[in-house]
Amino acid sequence: GGDHTITYPILQAVAKTQVSDLEMHGPVGLVHVDAHTDTGDRALGEKLYHGTPFRRCVEEELLDCSRVVQIGIRGSSYDPEPYKYSQEQGFRVVPAEDCWGKSLVPLLEEVRRQMGDKAVYLSFDIDALDPAYAPGTGTPEIAGLTPAQALEIIRGCKGLNLVGCDLVEVAPMYDLSGNTALLGANLLFEMLCVLPGVKTV
Repeated sequence: GGDHTITYPILQAVAKTQVSDLEMHGPVGLVHVDAHTDTGDRALGEKLYHGTPFRRCVEEELLDCSRVVQIGIRGSSYDPEPYKYSQEQGFRVVPAEDCWGKSLVPLLEEVRRQMGDKAVYLSFDIDALDPAYAPGTGTPEIAGLTPAQALEIIRGCKGLNLVGCDLVEVAPMYDLSGNTALLGANLLFEMLCVLPGVKTV
């Protein structure tokens, strides 16, 4: 739950986390699964809202921009070139249409190579999924990922040096079936299973 604004202060804290006597985490890689890039500058005059967290993170050097991938991007935007800012920073942007009708296992093999053994954060917006599966969110966008692809992405992060993860934008009151909350809970469980040091049967 919570909107995507929460990732910004989390990454501020992660960057300051001590990993040794002489070293902080500093900038981290990011696997960002979403319908939107969330790199806007402001909305209604505000610089902090759920469409701006990753621009703020770039400005504060919280991200290792050469190790940022955004998966499932599509839909509406305040900007006529919604991918431009991300690409200018060096992010890899994987639009939803590049994911349609295929397994994402090969993509995650590429992502694992890109991330290497350095610290990585996983941030998953439920609106990355098609609203047929997850209508309970504030900004649904058609033609999204499937639950099976979501599992491929999360399970594909196993072996990465994950230092944290989140699942955001779940709004159960918009889904009378309860499917969005069920899906969100299962995806969070899967995230816990791929954290370093977790043993699964």
